[in-house]
Amino acid sequence: MTTIVQKFGGTSVADVEKIKSAARKAIRAQKAGHQVVMVVSAMGKTTDLLVKLADDITERPAPREMDMLLSTGEQVSVALMAMAIDSLGSHGVSLTGAQIGIRTDNTHTKARIKSIETDRMKQILDEGNIVIAAGFQGMDDELNITTLGRGGSDTTAVALAAVLIADACEIYTDVDGVYTTDPRLLADARRVNQISYDEMLELASLGAGVMHSRSIEFAKKFNVPIHVRSSFTDQPGTMIVAHPESPTAAVSGAALTKEEARISIVGVPDKPGTSLEIFSKVANRNVTVDMIVQNVGTEGKANISFTVPANELTVTLEAIDEATSAMGPVTVTSDDEVSKVSVVGLGMANETGIAAKMFQALADAGINMQMITTSEIKISALVRRDQASEALSIVHRAFELDKPPADAATPKINYTDSKRPQDIEAIVARLGSVDMEELFLDGISLDKEQAVVTINGVPDTPGIAAKVFGEIASEGIFVDMIVQSFGIDSRARLSFTVPKDGIAEAEAAAKKIAADLSCGSVNSAADIAKLSVSGIGLRSHTGVATRMFGALSKAGINVAIISTSEVRVNVIVDGNEGERALECLEQAFADVLR
Repeated sequence: MTTIVQKFGGTSVADVEKIKSAARKAIRAQKAGHQVVMVVSAMGKTTDLLVKLADDITERPAPREMDMLLSTGEQVSVALMAMAIDSLGSHGVSLTGAQIGIRTDNTHTKARIKSIETDRMKQILDEGNIVIAAGFQGMDDELNITTLGRGGSDTTAVALAAVLIADACEIYTDVDGVYTTDPRLLADARRVNQISYDEMLELASLGAGVMHSRSIEFAKKFNVPIHVRSSFTDQPGTMIVAHPESPTAAVSGAALTKEEARISIVGVPDKPGTSLEIFSKVANRNVTVDMIVQNVGTEGKANISFTVPANELTVTLEAIDEATSAMGPVTVTSDDEVSKVSVVGLGMANETGIAAKMFQALADAGINMQMITTSEIKISALVRRDQASEALSIVHRAFELDKPPADAATPKINYTDSKRPQDIEAIVARLGSVDMEELFLDGISLDKEQAVVTINGVPDTPGIAAKVFGEIASEGIFVDMIVQSFGIDSRARLSFTVPKDGIAEAEAAAKKIAADLSCGSVNSAADIAKLSVSGIGLRSHTGVATRMFGALSKAGINVAIISTSEVRVNVIVDGNEGERALECLEQAFADVLR
């Protein structure tokens, strides 16, 4: 018999009628021959109300007591859902996270799941009941109630689907699937039939809204097919699986992270340990760093820019003051009125000119990019917040994301075909050997077949990057990493990597553009090494980049360029240090490398 996990968010259980509607969906699935586990959130705005009550009592409520308080919202929902199912002629059994056996660490208000017992759930299911599980919560080793933080019910649902080897996890929400961008921000957004885990992970971490990134990390790690669909219709939605909607489309989605803050540190020592000193101090304050841009240093000095959530700017600046106090004179600037616009797609790893197309579209609209960073499947640019919505619309239109690809996949809704037996064996083996939310690295790689070109003194005005990469694309040269640091005194530094056999053409194009636009000097280096750490959990485990920088610093290896994404951290080091750097990273991450 197949097993399906169905998750209903707060808007889907906001009142009695909606609770009954959700109950009918679960009963229909059970009558169709499935064992059904429901995961429900607190009703409507219940969590917000509970938070306000706590704030009215004290400005700084104890985290343990906040977990005790917030967990009650889901307990109300599961009891009412069980009553609704009973009233409709079936039988439901409601369980809190602790009653299920969801074990977490002891980090109150944002706990991680360590393990989940399945015996009780399986017994209840085998007796013909529907299990109704409280989302968002668990219990630590000392029997304290814990909550999982933002998006916790999504995380609960996918985690239960993983341990039960469920055939699918259905996420019922107030939208009918995953869109090419947030439909609340852009009317032209199109619902996609299917999206890959990696694409969804990037979009989720960028604030796409439908799913939280931790739940997608679970899905990818344990191969859980997710079906995002509307609570209010029976129409198919979007399948989140291993493969993208189209094997040929370069870009599958666009996203906007609106409330960002940018910090730039100018004149830091260009030597081993500098990045570690800075980002370890930030990590110690539990700040999530997003874009990290460190460009090629000159005259023994380098510039580092990065972004953090706007509401964490003050605490981050405190960390920077502490980190730079012994570095000599440095200049620190910040701006909490910036936003990040990004495009995502597995196909961009195999197609030239994608960056140029995005940059040209923004340049034509007069939108300046303050910072640029790329990964294999994402390009992000930092823009002024008052231009952010326009920027999102422009890139969405530039890649014609409102139109379905000609070869768009038709998702398989027949859940019985969603996993092969060998996949199940691998999942069972993995579940038995790890804490469920531990960092999971699937690769550390060394690439010595690239070269780097740097244009110094780039005017900090719209259109420069578009001209550079348009010219590079016209030569048919594939660009991998792109890093543009924040401009100081109206000048920026732009670096990019290309295959070694294209270095002469790329450098010539860069020099031509530099001369035309009154830029500074152009430098290149053919003897470089790119190190990449990739895996699942890089965003939720905030210390990955710091751990990477620490290993290289300990070995005396200097980092010349840094570029980050949700699934990968890339650094450039001297080519002669490549093999030694790889060995250092393999040793540093040996405990989480699979």
